[in-house]
Amino acid sequence: IQITFGRYVRQGRKLGVDPKLFIQDLQFNKVPVRVYQPKATSDGRRRGIIFFHGGGWVFGSLDTYEKVCRYISRESESVVVSVQYRLAPEHKYPAAYEDCLNATIHFMKNIELYGVDPANVIVCGDSAGGNLAAAVSQTLAGRSDLPKLRAQILIYPGLQALDFNLPSYHQNRGVPLLFRERAAFFALQYLNGDALHMQEVLEGSHIPPDMRLKYRKWVSPDNIPEKFKVRGVKPLRPTDFIAEVYETVKRFCEPNLCPLLAEDAIVHQLPESFILTCEYDVLRDDGLLYKKRLEDNGVRVTWYHLEDGFHGIISLYDYCGFSFPAGKRGLDSVVNFLKSL
Repeated sequence: IQITFGRYVRQGRKLGVDPKLFIQDLQFNKVPVRVYQPKATSDGRRRGIIFFHGGGWVFGSLDTYEKVCRYISRESESVVVSVQYRLAPEHKYPAAYEDCLNATIHFMKNIELYGVDPANVIVCGDSAGGNLAAAVSQTLAGRSDLPKLRAQILIYPGLQALDFNLPSYHQNRGVPLLFRERAAFFALQYLNGDALHMQEVLEGSHIPPDMRLKYRKWVSPDNIPEKFKVRGVKPLRPTDFIAEVYETVKRFCEPNLCPLLAEDAIVHQLPESFILTCEYDVLRDDGLLYKKRLEDNGVRVTWYHLEDGFHGIISLYDYCGFSFPAGKRGLDSVVNFLKSL
């Protein structure tokens, strides 16, 4: 009931025609998409952006992100493809990831139909969509049969489910729009279609000690710059590992679900990256940790930090008359990055 109501509240109003854009609903490899194309004539082929919306893998639709996608398409003069991937809990992992991957591959293989330059395709997403963009980007990095992605844009992405006790989880645990408990709730809905064992996952007893040690080099407060710890750090109390909980969530260690855990050999091949983080966001440190991993592997990263931003602020751009200046700044930072490519 909670999820059904949440979807109803978020469904977004139907917008009128946009004088500057040609918009059509299509299917890419059976996945519903909405394609936004600038009407103005172009000197050459345009850049193409594949957009995966946020909403915890549970919420969100093409309509919810209509204003954001129109804005990006208009302002950056790009073709934008917004992907309606299947949602949890009805469709568990890897359904959303597979839909995003299949829609992206379809677009790349039929790119001339949309007047897009095959060397200038970008994946982009916010929150859960940032997770999906990172996963798709990693999968395509190893493909020799398709053009290389030009860039990936990750807007406050959620990238790991090993540690819900990083400094940003502690500091922002009660900050809207994403509470600490909800982050674990969404990850479990996506993985298993239910939120059983949420408490154990929050406490960290779902990961075996040897595995925690293995991933410490990537998932650790030690890799987060000191200035992000001044608002307080709560060291993780060693909790007892519970094997039967691990059995139900062990796929959290798959990079397609938690891209922060990909091996260096994959991260090394990733395209130029843009990462946006917000100070008041439980997922802030996921973005900071991935930024470090990318830079350590020689990938060029543009990082934009909204000091006054909170999780979900981009999706509130011009939402029912609301608008936050920080959200507009964040969106414009994305547009400026796109124009620089």
